[in-house]
Amino acid sequence: MNRFEYVVVSIDGDYANLKRTDTESDELKLVARALLPPEITEGTRLLYEWMSYSIL
Repeated sequence: MNRFEYVVVSIDGDYANLKRTDTESDELKLVARALLPPEITEGTRLLYEWMSYSIL
């Protein structure tokens, strides 16, 4: 399974914009906050692995 690292760039209501940090990319990924750990804030580093997000 693939493993990706992200940082929370911004939170907008029920969604968060994530930027991938393990590769060079300027694209943002819009993710529903229901899929993310509830304690995230802007700047939180996340790991996506096995179809779930966890805080690094």
